[in-house]
Amino acid sequence: MKVRQRLQLYQISVIFSMLFALVGFSYNIWRLEASEHNNNVRLACFEVLKELAALEQLVYIAHYDNDMQTASPRKGWVKVGLIKDFSYLTNHSVQSSATTLHDTWAQNWESISNDSGSVELIVKNIDKVRSDIKQLLNSLK
Repeated sequence: MKVRQRLQLYQISVIFSMLFALVGFSYNIWRLEASEHNNNVRLACFEVLKELAALEQLVYIAHYDNDMQTASPRKGWVKVGLIKDFSYLTNHSVQSSATTLHDTWAQNWESISNDSGSVELIVKNIDKVRSDIKQLLNSLK
């Protein structure tokens, strides 16, 4: 009888050990996937922030310095395009505000050198994307 009880206890402990290992392995895989996703989102956010700063500088150079050589609209289009492309690695809120920035740029890029209203609108949109990125980064775990 003792051998049978020991065998039963051994079987129960093996089953419990296997279940425990499976749960631990599953959690580890999930955590690695979540960490990788968060790292990708952070990297995309940092790249967008850098491009936002460069776009803002370009707008200010075009408007206040009236230097359309340095602040070429082609450079602005590239920056706005990168911002929109990187936003797809973030969340819906950042994507939406990046699309709005792209549309605002499309409607106002020609007048940034002489219209402060266009500059204010573009900068307002840049600030909105920044704000959405900060909220996203704060929400990551």
